[in-house]
Amino acid sequence: MPIPTLKAPLPPRRLSVAPMMDWTDRHCRMFHRQITRHTWLYTEMVTTGAIIHGDKARHLDFSDEEHPVALQLGGSEPEDLAISARFGEQWGYDEINLNCGCPSERVQRGAFGACLMAEPALVADGVKAMRDVVSIDVTVKHRIGIDEIDSYGFVRDFVGTVAEAGCRTFIVHARNAILKGLTPKENREIPPLRYERVYQLKRDFPQLEIIINGGIKTLHEIDMHLQHIDGVMIGREAYHNPYLMAAFDGRYYDDAAAPLSRAEIIDAILPYLREQLDREGPRLNSITRHMLGLMAGLPGARSFRQRLSDAKQLASGDPTILYQAAQAVLGADAFTRSSGM
Repeated sequence: MPIPTLKAPLPPRRLSVAPMMDWTDRHCRMFHRQITRHTWLYTEMVTTGAIIHGDKARHLDFSDEEHPVALQLGGSEPEDLAISARFGEQWGYDEINLNCGCPSERVQRGAFGACLMAEPALVADGVKAMRDVVSIDVTVKHRIGIDEIDSYGFVRDFVGTVAEAGCRTFIVHARNAILKGLTPKENREIPPLRYERVYQLKRDFPQLEIIINGGIKTLHEIDMHLQHIDGVMIGREAYHNPYLMAAFDGRYYDDAAAPLSRAEIIDAILPYLREQLDREGPRLNSITRHMLGLMAGLPGARSFRQRLSDAKQLASGDPTILYQAAQAVLGADAFTRSSGM
């Protein structure tokens, strides 16, 4: 089991990248960390069963450079949540987050995710069980309602009950979760966004940290939300247009350091990429697949994506493919001699 290293003081959760299944793995998080130093990063949801009975290192290992980083748990049994949270803290995570927002049928069959919003007392028991065994923050990510429940009182009472168990941070996806009849993708698009309900939570619970999530894509929208709540969690826009995050440190954390250019980001990720290739073999796509959106908005972005999606070239495991794709967009002069190109 790894021994946690001494970490610097944690930045506030003004900006964070949402936990996204099949996307925010450790390679994705390392890539995002080259773009923003202070934004909070979240793991994919990891079930308590996978941690307790599975390969702990495979599910929990991460790089020190990822801090601040939170482990999101999927589960409902307080004892299992406590065991998993303890492992998360021992592994060095900065936060344990409980998933009460995922609407997928697979998650529902495990009796956790968004369906837990119907059982606030159980969620409170789980939060208390985790808080009793860890010293790091325990937070909850949830929706504003489930199925046809369209009452602000529902989410207000859920937050109030869980807060009584000691939870002080709530990440609120500002849509209902439809548990039957919609796919997870449709659940991110069809239920209407109701940001005002998240703002109302902050007014009703001023002592709590309230973070908003759902459909947020621009710096202007982030600025607007931060007038009402404590933090903003970005979801798929951070994945499809990651260079948006280059503005986060200076704009929201008063960091005077200039953001890295796209070419500098590629230079910065190269040592990690080579280390992973040496360790795991030629699986270049496991890292570069998270970088496809880096050139979003630039002429040649489509060519960049196509080059990094060429299975035949990627199978070689040659990291220079990444440079060749980027040079086609940015030009060779954009790169430093340290890149080895």
